[in-house]
Amino acid sequence: MLFSSVIFLFYFLPLVLGLYYILRFSVTAKNMLLLVASLFFYAWGEPWFVLIMLASICFNYIFALLVDKFRERRNTAYTIITLMLIVNLGMLFVFKYMAFALRIVNENTGFGLNIPNIALPLGISFFTFHGISYVIDVYRGHGAVQKNLFYVALYISFFPQLVAGPILRYNTIADQMVNRKESWDKFALGCCRFIVGLGKKVLLSNSMAIVADHIFSMGGTSDIPASLAWLGAIAYTLQIYFDFSGYSDMAIGLALMFGFKFEENFRYPYISRSITEFWRRWHISLGTWFKEYVYFPLGGSRVTNKDKMIRNLLIVWGLTGVWHGAEWTFVVWGLINFAFIALEKISNFDKGTRFNPLRHLYAMFIVVIGWVIFRSPDLIQAGNYLGNMFGLYGNGFWSDTTWMFLKEYALFFILGILFCMPIATRMNKLMVDGARFSKPLELVYPVTIIVLFLVCVSYLVKGTYNPFIYFNF
Repeated sequence: MLFSSVIFLFYFLPLVLGLYYILRFSVTAKNMLLLVASLFFYAWGEPWFVLIMLASICFNYIFALLVDKFRERRNTAYTIITLMLIVNLGMLFVFKYMAFALRIVNENTGFGLNIPNIALPLGISFFTFHGISYVIDVYRGHGAVQKNLFYVALYISFFPQLVAGPILRYNTIADQMVNRKESWDKFALGCCRFIVGLGKKVLLSNSMAIVADHIFSMGGTSDIPASLAWLGAIAYTLQIYFDFSGYSDMAIGLALMFGFKFEENFRYPYISRSITEFWRRWHISLGTWFKEYVYFPLGGSRVTNKDKMIRNLLIVWGLTGVWHGAEWTFVVWGLINFAFIALEKISNFDKGTRFNPLRHLYAMFIVVIGWVIFRSPDLIQAGNYLGNMFGLYGNGFWSDTTWMFLKEYALFFILGILFCMPIATRMNKLMVDGARFSKPLELVYPVTIIVLFLVCVSYLVKGTYNPFIYFNF
């Protein structure tokens, strides 16, 4: 079930919210409702996959109890942690990477092994990482073990973050599950945040998706003019940002409606002046997860020589690329990020403050090139598309198709570029600080939110193009 679907907006969410506030007298009743609703949300459309998630909940619950019990016996605790990683990552490998691995074996050996067609359970990468972080945090003493399976199930399956994050650590919401307090301020803030995310997704991301998908379908297999290739690359750059940050906004807003507070997952990454800064602003919860559970245990940047730091970065970015998908394009995309971050760390580029406009252009150039590789179905088509962008095939620069897309989608490109910058944040600050325009803005803001919601609904009711990039990660 998508947040940006009619069934969610007009049936599921109102029903769950209504029942939730009826049960406001009891935290236990509210939590039971959220768990049932979350399982129903996940099972919608693909009911059998809920069994996989329930299995993940059960074995991570047991591993956490065991590692807590045997934490003083180090070898036993290490064995439990190792088994936990084998089970979690083994499950992820079977559903997400086995077909890719068998294909590599066939291509390099000629064995002709049968490649099974295994469907990918929704959000498996997210709930697997939730389970791993929970058990490891219990072992590290970064949170008490939860002896009640019900709370572990609610933590892993809570529907706002279930299929596309943000990735939460158990200790950040453990207390909220039993002691949270709802308020009308939280509810109103959550509604506004949800509608802003819905607008980013439905109006901006979906519009850019039409442009990007159309151009990429042409530019991956044949020659297209350079201007058209760049337009498609920029459209995808905007699509993926508003798709994922819009979903994160909706998740954070939904959590607030139920009294939970999630951490921010995006902080305007396209204003960055280096690749390192970009990754401090993009998908923050994933970057934090890899830092906490991979990079820092390897030694991070505080190692005796830079060779080890480079090794640690290579491992983290290799895994980050693979985490996004089972294809060489994701591996290469991860390695490109590794290469530039490593160069920036060695040269202290990220700490510089001069030539900021040039630094911003550099960062965005690398980001856009990276998204082209990320978006392409294979490296051959990625190479062909990049060749078109730089005119390597004598494909010319301008075309009527470029002009047609610019005319049709100019407003969405302009709004997309504007809202990549912290304009809304500054307007909110203007209102809160009580500047002379605060009174008019106090009236304009709720009207804008209501109009935005109605426009989004009209797009959804019309059945406009509504893909979700991160939905299957």
